Amino acid sequence: MARFDILRELSESDERAVLAMARRRKFRHNEAIFREGDPGDSVHLIDKGHVAVRLTTPAGEVATLRILGPGDLFGELAVLDPGPRMATTVALDAVETLSLHRTVVDQLRADHTSVDRVLLTASQREVRRLSAALSEVLYTSVPTRLARHLVRLAEVFAGDVLPLTQDDLAGLCGTTRQTANQVLQELQAAGVVVLGRGKVTIVDHAHLARAAR
Repeated sequence: MARFDILRELSESDERAVLAMARRRKFRHNEAIFREGDPGDSVHLIDKGHVAVRLTTPAGEVATLRILGPGDLFGELAVLDPGPRMATTVALDAVETLSLHRTVVDQLRADHTSVDRVLLTASQREVRRLSAALSEVLYTSVPTRLARHLVRLAEVFAGDVLPLTQDDLAGLCGTTRQTANQVLQELQAAGVVVLGRGKVTIVDHAHLARAAR
């Protein structure tokens, strides 16, 4: 089972209670875990696999906002502020999650007060992440943003091969596919990455790390 860092603030007994009440769910490659506009009624901890968080833009295009991997939490806003889902989550490979329905979370919050602290911590982390992402889009060049995302994604996928499209990378960087493709072509010409169909392979991590500074 993946290590869920978000649960480290719980006592051992509270963590056991959370995991015991979680429901294991499995999703196939490209299967939607939930869709934008669905009722927000559960939170997920990723045990295996990788998940893309995607949003439909006002122009009707689909943008990838985030890539999550084992140990990550998503959907927590649904149990704190009930309402429709703000984004779609899709399995990028075979995914297994530990899911907690809102009613179960409410019970855990009533019986184990430290669960509230975990949810608050998760919300604070997300606010900090969004603030950092906004600052990066506003004040950092596209080549630097793309390099930083490639470095982060290598950690998420724990390897050199990133099974993502150029549309995915453009969305993550907050730029157009054309611009992302231009930067990726430059990185390939420099021997930093190799572009393939639906994937990017990193071959020079040192160069990429320098580009991400």
